[in-house]
Amino acid sequence: MASDDDCYYYYEDDGDGEEDEEEEGEEAADWDGLAVGADEDDLGLLEDDPPHSERRVDCWAITEDTLSAAQQEDLSIMMNLLNIKQHQARSLFIHHRWKIDCIYDCLDRKGRDRMLREAGIVLQEKSSMLIGASRTPSTSVQCNVCFDDDLSPAAVSTMDCGHCFCNDCWTEHFNAAIDSGKKQIRCMEVKCLAICDEGIVQRLLGQKYPDAAKRFDRFLLESYLEDNDFVKWCPSIPHCGRAIRVGTGDRYCEVKCLCGVSFCFNCMEQTHSPCPCNIWKQWNTRIHGESENIKWIVKNTKSCPKCFKPIEKRDGCNLVKCKCGQYMCWLCGGPTGSAHTWTNIEGHSCNRYKESKDKVDTGRRQLERYAHYCNRFKIHEDSYKEQHEKLGPAIKEKVKQLESNHLRPRLIRDGDWLTDAHQRLLWSRQVVSRSYAFAYHMFGGELQAHRSERGSLAPAQNLFESQQEQLERHVEQLSKVLVTDIPALPDQEIVKVKQEVVNLDKILERLCGEMYTCIQDELLPLLTEPMDIAAYTPDGPVRAKVFRA
Repeated sequence: MASDDDCYYYYEDDGDGEEDEEEEGEEAADWDGLAVGADEDDLGLLEDDPPHSERRVDCWAITEDTLSAAQQEDLSIMMNLLNIKQHQARSLFIHHRWKIDCIYDCLDRKGRDRMLREAGIVLQEKSSMLIGASRTPSTSVQCNVCFDDDLSPAAVSTMDCGHCFCNDCWTEHFNAAIDSGKKQIRCMEVKCLAICDEGIVQRLLGQKYPDAAKRFDRFLLESYLEDNDFVKWCPSIPHCGRAIRVGTGDRYCEVKCLCGVSFCFNCMEQTHSPCPCNIWKQWNTRIHGESENIKWIVKNTKSCPKCFKPIEKRDGCNLVKCKCGQYMCWLCGGPTGSAHTWTNIEGHSCNRYKESKDKVDTGRRQLERYAHYCNRFKIHEDSYKEQHEKLGPAIKEKVKQLESNHLRPRLIRDGDWLTDAHQRLLWSRQVVSRSYAFAYHMFGGELQAHRSERGSLAPAQNLFESQQEQLERHVEQLSKVLVTDIPALPDQEIVKVKQEVVNLDKILERLCGEMYTCIQDELLPLLTEPMDIAAYTPDGPVRAKVFRA
């Protein structure tokens, strides 16, 4: 029988003390030797580690129905802050690509009037004088575009800049701008950059060109997506109809839409952290276009010792002649003369191992280096798919079996730790896989490092590869434990397995965070090309919340 120091379980207080006491008594009677009421510390679980490169990321899913409300929320903030109209606030946002932090910074440095002026925003003229039209003594107004001089004040419209023209001319100007696809319509006075009032545009177009008015409304909504660095459509196929909005400063993050699709918000590709977007794009192009070819070349060819081009031998003896004229031995790849028989090459023997003093075959070395990283990348990717498609259902079945056995203590019946550990395994497996894509480009000389920082690259590489090795080892260890038939084990063994699994879960969370920190703080600053990686999130891509108007 196990001692109290070996096995423990803990419970949560449901608020009903008497029933809990009865249940505890039953469980203690059914399972002698297990202490009642022990907490997680008694299980020997690791304490929570401080976050590594982790920050809170806000993320919302916006539908077409709530898109207008989401846009209006941002517009209202700026309208109240600067005391400006809605179309002026929209123009300011579009000018700054909806980066509200940039607007605050510009406001602090330049002041309100200069900031609005640089964005092409003209405030309403206080003067009652009409520019672009002239008054006649009979109080009628003349339009200086069509030169109609018998217009009532109600038949003309004045923009913020003070330019006034007849409604018919304005309407045709608006319709032409909509036909050309413009989201922002400027005043038709020569050299005037003022943005026309959206209310006037919609009112005049609605009277004569209702379809154009609807298109204009659509343009205004689409500007919130097309000109906004913090709102993007979900890349799901077929499209789910949702857009994802992240908080200011969270552009480098990985998100998960409500439809289940996960993607990098910055580059809109599949999730790829801790690999930067630029490096991932290069790796993705190479892995899909050259992977099988390169592996075949490494396996089935040898390089010419003179020109280093790959040579394939299909039949014949071991003397091979390259197109460049160089003869070589197929067994060792060394250069030889042309004299030979079927069984030997004159003056050449390669049965004894010798250290090569010839020129390094850089082409072959690059091929083998790529094969090294590519093979490990694919091994972990294949393991991820298998553990997602096969191990996932198996874990659910194990949890179901544990929860359905009411004869076991509550600690045993609780199977959430298995589900959490499986999710940790999947996420950590992807981190390991993508770390090989990052390492191939980072340490292969393709990326240029600052001259003053080149001496720091080797120590940083050693740190990275050490962390990679630890992460890889613990991933395999957790993988091995999770395939165990846990429900068939004795209760005391299940407690031990749970302790091991929960500890491995926390270790993997810490190691993943340390790898993110190493890449972001130690390796990327060495490069001349600025790069960032997505913020570290222990549970994978940030799940979008429903935006509510």
